[in-house]
Amino acid sequence: MARASVALLLAAVWLATACTTSTTVNGVTMPEARESTKQTEADPRRRADIRLQLAASYYQKGQLSVALEEARRALEADPNFAMAHSMLGLIYLELGNRREADASYAQALRLEPNNPEIQNNHGWYLCQTGRERESVEFFQRAAANRLYRTPWLAMQNAGLCMLRVKDTAAAENFLRRSFELDPTNPLTKFQLARLYLAKMQLDRANFYYGLLEKGPNAPVELVWLGLRIARANGDLRQEQQLADELRRRFPNSAEASALARGAFDE
Repeated sequence: MARASVALLLAAVWLATACTTSTTVNGVTMPEARESTKQTEADPRRRADIRLQLAASYYQKGQLSVALEEARRALEADPNFAMAHSMLGLIYLELGNRREADASYAQALRLEPNNPEIQNNHGWYLCQTGRERESVEFFQRAAANRLYRTPWLAMQNAGLCMLRVKDTAAAENFLRRSFELDPTNPLTKFQLARLYLAKMQLDRANFYYGLLEKGPNAPVELVWLGLRIARANGDLRQEQQLADELRRRFPNSAEASALARGAFDE
């Protein structure tokens, strides 16, 4: 599902929009909580905004029934709040209700067809529901909008979606564009390193892997990628160090199981 599909290395990125302060989580944009005021309580859109922030918070915690109720309350306060419809679509997707998710995203786009956050979120929704090729148009439109604060996110999402359909050439182009827009984003660097390892372009794989922050708290996916790159480079010492770390820190992981089987290409 959308909430759990791209957890790897994805840090929250804080940004401001005209009406809402928001964060990007697992490929989609959601609002950040903030204090209410008397003015907020008197304004339907501001009341809806508070409900939307609550919905996003509950969604991130996995409390989907409460998130759904808060999103509905946001729309009771302001039925024309496009971002609330987008949030509702995300929740319905997680609940497995494709029909309602489709309707929610369609309404969000009818209300604000040029909103880049909604375009990105809708693209991610299409990607998660087997419509990866359709998603690219929405990611490209979002990234091209000069008002969009995180165009790198849309290009990253496009790259991830193309990886799902094994279109390596398109994925490479989108991910490299994402890297150009934000060289600090760890998920883009990770995916580029993995992509170039698969293509055995080891100079490029080494470059992007070298840019990633490592250390005692590195996630299992990063340790496993480093091990595989070291193996491809013929660096037996580094390969053994990372193999020992993988066994010690993540003994029950899928990666440790793959290591035990010698399945380095999984």
